[in-house]
Amino acid sequence: MAVSANRLELLQIADAVAREKVIDRQIVLAAMEDAIQKAARSRYGSETEVRAEINPKTGEIALSRLLHVVEAVENDATEITLDEARRRNPAAMIGDFISEALPPFDFGRIAAQSAKQVIVQKVRDAERDRQYDEFKDRVGEIVNGLVKRVEYGNVIVDLGRAEAIVRRDELIPRETFRPGDRVRAYLYDVRRETRGPQIFLSRTHPQFMAKLFAQEVPEIYDGIVEVRAVARDPGSRAKIAVISRDSSIDPVGACVGMRGSRVQAVVGELQGEKIDIIPWSQDEATFIVNALQPAEVVKVVLDEDSERIEVVVPDDQLSLAIGRRGQNVRLASQLTGWDIDILTEAEESERRQKEFTERTNLFMDALDVDEVVGQLLASEGFRNIEEIAYVDLGEIASIEGFDEETAQEIQMRANEHLEKIEAENEEKRIALGVADELREVEGITSGMLVALGENDVKSMEDLAGCATDDLVGYTEGRGAEAKRHPGFLDGFELSRTDAETMIMDARVRAGWIEAPVVEEPEEEYSEDDYADGGAAEEVFAEAGDGETTEAETTDAEADEPETEAADAATDETGDTEAQARQEG
Repeated sequence: MAVSANRLELLQIADAVAREKVIDRQIVLAAMEDAIQKAARSRYGSETEVRAEINPKTGEIALSRLLHVVEAVENDATEITLDEARRRNPAAMIGDFISEALPPFDFGRIAAQSAKQVIVQKVRDAERDRQYDEFKDRVGEIVNGLVKRVEYGNVIVDLGRAEAIVRRDELIPRETFRPGDRVRAYLYDVRRETRGPQIFLSRTHPQFMAKLFAQEVPEIYDGIVEVRAVARDPGSRAKIAVISRDSSIDPVGACVGMRGSRVQAVVGELQGEKIDIIPWSQDEATFIVNALQPAEVVKVVLDEDSERIEVVVPDDQLSLAIGRRGQNVRLASQLTGWDIDILTEAEESERRQKEFTERTNLFMDALDVDEVVGQLLASEGFRNIEEIAYVDLGEIASIEGFDEETAQEIQMRANEHLEKIEAENEEKRIALGVADELREVEGITSGMLVALGENDVKSMEDLAGCATDDLVGYTEGRGAEAKRHPGFLDGFELSRTDAETMIMDARVRAGWIEAPVVEEPEEEYSEDDYADGGAAEEVFAEAGDGETTEAETTDAEADEPETEAADAATDETGDTEAQARQEG
């Protein structure tokens, strides 16, 4: 093949390759230029800086080499003197490059093969870049394709301009495909790799079902009905939570369709997967009750700190609420994001009775009272001795059968019991070697200090180095597989926020970090405030910070006669407001 080959044929080849690979024609021409440059270097020397240009209109190939303008030439193949350069270009300067035309040459067999490899590689790279750019923005869409082959359970899908893979674990159980079958799947990931972009499809992804509903339900496509959450047990059962932005449209009815036509189309695509369509609610308790359908719920108890909820169901509804192999409660948990504990009415009653008995015995032992008094305190909702010790005396006295004297005696015994516990904890703390400085940490109690000492947290640095999970524990896994890892301060009803506050306070005191500066908002005063002097008095009080100088004292004493006279005059006129102020 010679450089003077058919120019028209060269352009036709470039156009054909560009159309076949769906890439830009200029990319193919650039690949040809690179191939010719590589072949020319093998002819003129690898150190020669050769440039090849193909005219995109005529197909004419122009070869040239670049020469560096220098004062003293060391290599004739790459350098040229300034005098020689100025004969060709009078404006040449030291450091410039001069282009020198090269004659055409005949490609040898090896040069032609090398040029071919360069072109093939450049075109392949361009094709891969095009595929990646085309599909990276389609993540989250449903794509259609033909099954090309099946390898070890993985399905290779031909998408027309690229190949995608549906891995075995992303296929619905008991689902089989053969070459030539049409498949519809959810595109969830596109990765750029050395062997080309890898496109991953899924038929088990929760969003696959959401997108199928968007295709079948016009209200979802138009945004009137929104899919808020999806939970799937692929091939078996699924739950989908929907909400309507238009109060006149029922979101569940819109998804079900006339005689179930819309939901049946989705069920058919998912190989008979049963779908529960649930109305989404902003109220967590209501949403969880809806998610447990078709089971009936009698009562729910939320624990927002640990994101757990206890659900009480009738005795005959327990198996329905849990579902086969825990499927119903597991899907409800995935849908709502809450850990759900299901109890029957009998179990809940038994547990409440047990808690009531434990609190009664606690009050009997700590306060040295009889069983009747302990039961009365427990039935009024008191959970521990601290509540009895610090509650308003009137609340205890208001209990039926109690008077003020009895309430005072009970509260006194509660305080004595707490003081005794405090003294015992202090002894344990000292014995464990817990530093005194830890008592200054915000929110920490003597019982907590003992618990920390038993877990080898004995100094401010030890507490500062703790994580929130170390103090309050954490739960690994969900549902029946959840495993609780206890923290150092389990049993103290410590929230994660409180634990974080304690740790941050310890880090500030240990000098690890600086205390955050809290800017107090400036108070705004109206003209009326300044008119009656209220704002001025308040500003004066803040500026003085509770301290009065000698001059201020003198001014205040001087003002006293006027104030007393004004108050006396106001009293005579019957001004109620001034009278109340004077009495205060």
